[in-house]
Amino acid sequence: MMKNNFNLEKLKFPIGKFQNPDSISENDLETWISIIENFPSRIKKLTSTLSVEELNWTYRPKGWNIKQVVHHCADSHINSFIRFKLALTEDIPTIKPYEEAKWAELADGNSDDILPSLQIIEGVHTRWVLLLKSFGSKELKRQFFHPENLKIFCLEGIIGVYAWHCNHHVAHIEQALAYKGQF
Repeated sequence: MMKNNFNLEKLKFPIGKFQNPDSISENDLETWISIIENFPSRIKKLTSTLSVEELNWTYRPKGWNIKQVVHHCADSHINSFIRFKLALTEDIPTIKPYEEAKWAELADGNSDDILPSLQIIEGVHTRWVLLLKSFGSKELKRQFFHPENLKIFCLEGIIGVYAWHCNHHVAHIEQALAYKGQF
């Protein structure tokens, strides 16, 4: 039984769900790229001194623990970086979805050692931001097809999705720490 009548939707989406703007401005893109650029230092600052006990705190009932969130971000952002490169080098490629919940249960996705995932995040984000900052209007309009959603996505919008994703998971870690995993 849950303590304190927590709002599960608020715990699952502490910053709300991603809201795709009707139009994307240059300022939106700069803000989103900055969020992606600063994510590695933000997540490292939040997690670098945590004990194994703290790394196992969850951010909501039946949610991932902190270490799974960190490992998930490494996995997710590797996949996104590859999707960007595919979209830049192929005509509307079909990307490969993956079972993120199952990945979080694998040995590497549930390891108490988050340092390798923090290193992956740092390296991927360094390269990703270099790539994003090189984009002109042509690159921003490149697309990929997502077979799970049966939808074509444009890279400029996906930049916003991943800026949100960074903030979303930072909020999950902050939430787990604030509640000390007590759900």
